[in-house]
Amino acid sequence: MELLLKRIARRDTYTIGHLYVDGKYFCDTIEDRDRGLKQSLPQSVNRAKKRQGVTAIPIGRYQVVMNMKSPKFSKCAKYDFCGGYLPRLLNVPVFEGVLIHIGNTAKDTEGCILVGRNTKVGKVLESAATFRKLYLILKGTDERIYITIE
Repeated sequence: MELLLKRIARRDTYTIGHLYVDGKYFCDTIEDRDRGLKQSLPQSVNRAKKRQGVTAIPIGRYQVVMNMKSPKFSKCAKYDFCGGYLPRLLNVPVFEGVLIHIGNTAKDTEGCILVGRNTKVGKVLESAATFRKLYLILKGTDERIYITIE
């Protein structure tokens, strides 16, 4: 299964994107500020550009796994339906524990990808419902899952 996140609006404090599942538009996303990190750059360059807790992950392609339980989010009632097992991106340069999860603004993330509907400037709404739909699609596949961020 292929996910594609196209970043369409880069702002000073957040980044809005469109998420596609196997080529079909699925939802909007919000991330931290895109500071120009790229998977193809040396880690030293990405590390120098990164600002802890306020930087979007590097442009690139990553495998997504569904078998890792989040210590932080598994305690939240809104993730009871999935037992705290959230989609996790593997081998993201200069980042650890990058997830796709629920949230409305860049303040709700520290490098993760939040899903919803961008119907209000600087926010995604309907995030919990959107996440649940995405989770069920991802969990229901037998294929490997990859996300390309551009």
